Amino acid sequence: MRIGFIGAGKAGCSLGKYFSEAGGRAGLIVSGYYSLEEADAAWAASFTSSQCFTSLGEAVQGSDAIIVSTPDGAVTKVWESLRQEQLSGKMICHLSGSLSSDVFSGVEETGADPISIHPLFAFSNRESVYRQLYEASFTLEGHPRAVSLWQEAFAALGNGAVPIRQALKGKYHAAASLLSNHVLAVLSAGYELLEECGFSAREAREFSRILVKKNVENAISDGCVSALTGPIERGDTGTVRKHLAELCEEQQELYRACGRKLVSLAVKKHPDQNYDSMKELLFD
Repeated sequence: MRIGFIGAGKAGCSLGKYFSEAGGRAGLIVSGYYSLEEADAAWAASFTSSQCFTSLGEAVQGSDAIIVSTPDGAVTKVWESLRQEQLSGKMICHLSGSLSSDVFSGVEETGADPISIHPLFAFSNRESVYRQLYEASFTLEGHPRAVSLWQEAFAALGNGAVPIRQALKGKYHAAASLLSNHVLAVLSAGYELLEECGFSAREAREFSRILVKKNVENAISDGCVSALTGPIERGDTGTVRKHLAELCEEQQELYRACGRKLVSLAVKKHPDQNYDSMKELLFD
């Protein structure tokens, strides 16, 4: 399957490089890149040892699958141009976690199969993170034929690939954001508190490294309920009250929001323990 990319950002370049290095065993070939910024397409083509397309038509003609790897807000605009091309027998894809394949409106009239392919992965750059894609998982949503082909391809690459219903894309993407970006919000708040205690930013991160790493590893291996520790689990309202007294309003809001979720985990872990006093403290 020859794969052409429309857009040469972090996700498109990283995925293309991954396919160019590992795709042989799955029958994947990167045909090339097209971008409104020709310099970006040229860089991506060089990076992946593929072609720099000079038009959408050239990209479509040279590819079996077209992956729209632009920001979410540009997908519809790109599609309006793409649908003017000869797409019969092609696969039209995008990489958005929040958008479903129905963003390709009227695709059935073109004879193409639509699919959304979302890597559950944070692309921090376009030069090196592709090396981590060997361990990434993907969700697939769209035409059954396209979903089946991509599921087989990812299986050959060694990646997990799970089909998801179109109606659940929004909820799925919310989950991905909580597990990725929102975790950073909690980490940032914790690091800031350590800095207020006199740690440098670097010291704060290094000092808490094992605590953060092992907590996440325990949650992944054993589940969040089993991994739960701390004053909320113990029902220690005195300590939680002291914590809240040390925090500014914004920090209190985050602490209480997370704390309320921790109470629900604690109840599952210790169903016979009474957490009413803790709930009153955190739900105030």
